[in-house]
Amino acid sequence: MHLPSRAALTAAITLILLPISSRAQTARVNAPAPDFTATDSQGQTRSLDQYHGKYVVLEWHNQGCPFTRKHYVSGNMQALQKEWTAKGVAWFTVISSAPGAQGYVTAAQENDYMAKMHAVPTAALLDPDGKLGRLYNAKTTPDMFIIDPQGKLIYAGAIDNRPTPDVEDIQGAENYVSDALSSAMAGKPVANPYTRAYGCSVKYRDE
Repeated sequence: MHLPSRAALTAAITLILLPISSRAQTARVNAPAPDFTATDSQGQTRSLDQYHGKYVVLEWHNQGCPFTRKHYVSGNMQALQKEWTAKGVAWFTVISSAPGAQGYVTAAQENDYMAKMHAVPTAALLDPDGKLGRLYNAKTTPDMFIIDPQGKLIYAGAIDNRPTPDVEDIQGAENYVSDALSSAMAGKPVANPYTRAYGCSVKYRDE
C-alpha cells in the first residue's frame, strides 16, 4: 500500500488547521478581543494594543442606514460618545462599507459628517476592505462591541432593546452599552454580555 509522504501529510494537516486558526481569531465574548490595526479618517493608524488599560467601544456605522440615523438625528449616539470618552473610554466609529456600496464614505466625507452631526468619537476607523468588520463578525449598523482594559471582549450586540428606526423609541429604552460599561467600571459582571444586534446589514465587499 502506498503511504503519503511526510510533506503531503504536513500539507493536509495545514489545510485542516487553517480554518480552525481563522475562526480562533474572530471575536467571542469573554475571550481576548482580536487585535486590529486600522487607519482613521484623519490618516492616523490606530491599533487595539495602543489602548491597553482602557475600555474600548467599537460602533459599526452607516450614514444612510435609518437605524443609524435614529441614534444620530436624536443626538443619542453623540451623547454616549461624549459621556464615555469623558470617563476615559476610547470610542471608535467603524465604517466597513465597501467602495461603491451603500454607506461607503471617503475620509473627507466622514469628517464633514462628524462635524455636521457634532459626533465626538475618539476616531472614525475606515474599513473599506471589511477586514476589521469580519474580524469582529459585525453584522449590522449599529453593532456594538466593548473591550475591557485587559483586552477581553465583554459585550457584543445591540445598542439598546428597541430594534426600530423610530427616534421616539429611544426614550425609555434600555441602553445595553451604558449598562455594560457602568457595571464593568463598578467591578460588577455585565448582566447581558451578548444581545442580538439590529439594523442594516454591513455592506461588505462582494456582498
